[in-house]
Amino acid sequence: MCKRTPILALAAVLILTSLASPNGLNLNGLGTRAQAMGGAYVSLANDFSAVFWNPAGAAGFRKEMFGFYAVDLMPKATFDFFSEYPAAVIDAETQTSHYLGFLGAYYRPIGSKIVVGLGIGTPSGLGTMWDGADFAYQTGGTAYDWSSKVGMFSITPLIAVRLTEWLSVGATININYGNFNLKMPAGPADLGEGTVDLGQYEENMNGGGFGATFGVLAKPIEKLAIGLTVRTPSTVSFKGSARMSYLSLYGLPDSSDLERKITWPLWIAGGVSFRPVERLLISADVHWTQWSKLDRITTDYLDPVWSALMAESGKDVRTLLWADQTQFRFGAEYRLNGTTALRAGYYNDPAPAPDSTLNVLLPSHTYNAFSVGVGKAIGDLQLDFGLEYLAGNTRRQYSEGPGWDGPPTYGMNILVPSVSVQYRF
Repeated sequence: MCKRTPILALAAVLILTSLASPNGLNLNGLGTRAQAMGGAYVSLANDFSAVFWNPAGAAGFRKEMFGFYAVDLMPKATFDFFSEYPAAVIDAETQTSHYLGFLGAYYRPIGSKIVVGLGIGTPSGLGTMWDGADFAYQTGGTAYDWSSKVGMFSITPLIAVRLTEWLSVGATININYGNFNLKMPAGPADLGEGTVDLGQYEENMNGGGFGATFGVLAKPIEKLAIGLTVRTPSTVSFKGSARMSYLSLYGLPDSSDLERKITWPLWIAGGVSFRPVERLLISADVHWTQWSKLDRITTDYLDPVWSALMAESGKDVRTLLWADQTQFRFGAEYRLNGTTALRAGYYNDPAPAPDSTLNVLLPSHTYNAFSVGVGKAIGDLQLDFGLEYLAGNTRRQYSEGPGWDGPPTYGMNILVPSVSVQYRF
């Protein structure tokens, strides 16, 4: 057995990274007030982040509005592995990384019942960055780069209509642009003269796709609101190039163009909010994501040599076996006075990936997420600050075979500070 086989088996998935979104490919929300309330915001959606949570919420806006949200996702991943043969102990931790996201949105009432708007932001994004020296023993002493970054940038025009005093609907078109960057060891291959190391693997891709969001918001009584949002799947067609640094040493092309399609899946969310007393607002949401559509991902390598090599190794098709998941979210806001509010929230975010497809470049954990925040109104200006902490569970990848004396162990925690500014004209 090649001594690199155990760790390279763990790194086999070349396809997806979870922009700690934290799970799958979606960020768990945009907007600081929503974040601080645990993302239980589908029945509220009454600030500039309505374009993300529920476009029907914009129908209640009576003035022009602009808002901007900035967020910094700071993941910390760990990987532990013990092998007696070949002897190896790995105790790795990701480097400190900052994955920035944002949302800017503008809304304008058209008459008394129609509001139009435009949102521009990053509904998906994160990645991991490891110190290659931590894995050097299993890669022949070479400290290869191990990093991943995937994200999506969206331009989202919106229209919202107030049908009655208590019922509104809204919709957006989601024009999506994605990017995908990956670095990892290429691993060993048999090129006809024995097994050789193919060196560093790198790929850079980008592409576009379209989707839509539909929302309904009902307020049957003043203190109660009920919301429903459906975001359609959006398939992004990525194109780019890949490189394996040592292939040219064997008279083969060291780069190839490639194509890959990745689908951001169907998302359905419902929520209810209630104001039991004047100063207190409580909310609860249920979010369902159809991750099972990401059963496997196919990559087309356009160079014929690469196509044959990847097909032989099985790396042109990656099985993910993701499962549909449901999140439960809860939030609260307490107004100290007419201008200052305190917020808190919690949600559970179950991992879509089974143990068998875990990977150091594809973190997938069940998170318990806790959030707090504060908001301050100064006339028509609204300032919000939030902090979210996602505590990921420890996952172990049980496998049988030589050298697997202890299961590889994966861990992940994420710190997410954010700030929002909103102004009503």
